[in-house]
Amino acid sequence: MLRNNTESYGLVTILFHWIIAVIFIGQILLGYLMVRTSDFALQFSLFQWHKSFGFLILGLSAFRLLWRMANPRPRDPLDMSRIERLAAHTAHGVLYLALFLVPLTGWALASSSPLQIPSFAFNLVVIPPLPLTISDQAETFWTASHAWLAYLSAFVAAAHISAALHHHFWKKDAVLRRMLGWHSRIRIAAQKDIRS
Repeated sequence: MLRNNTESYGLVTILFHWIIAVIFIGQILLGYLMVRTSDFALQFSLFQWHKSFGFLILGLSAFRLLWRMANPRPRDPLDMSRIERLAAHTAHGVLYLALFLVPLTGWALASSSPLQIPSFAFNLVVIPPLPLTISDQAETFWTASHAWLAYLSAFVAAAHISAALHHHFWKKDAVLRRMLGWHSRIRIAAQKDIRS
């Protein structure tokens, strides 16, 4: 099943979700490591990989948003309270914004830095800088913006993961299973059992 339906997510949405999630978590770890190494050559390489994966997240998120707009969203479980629904939708909205704002502020940081180090996306293509003011003050602003947005999105992502695990292990509903692709397979197997 490629497309979403009212009960579960389709394969395309599931792949977008997990690929972006893995890259996003890797970016947080890479961002932490690259500013703490004193080896200049290694630091340059880590920065380029960090920027490359940032551009990849930006591109994948754009395609994911278009796919999201063209597909129905599965219904929330019936036993979810209004507060849970509000918290879930707020977290999803913040994470969607973060997938655009964090890479864009990183791009702005690279573009405004007086060092003007080119961004080599996966050593294949040079990404042009954004048309921004180049100064130490601008670099400081975008550095702080990028860092705080990354910290905020990491916190919201951790809350999102905790909520998914809570639904799976405590409430034992289909919230996590349907993003793993298990929900539809379980439902199809149950329908086959009923027919037989």
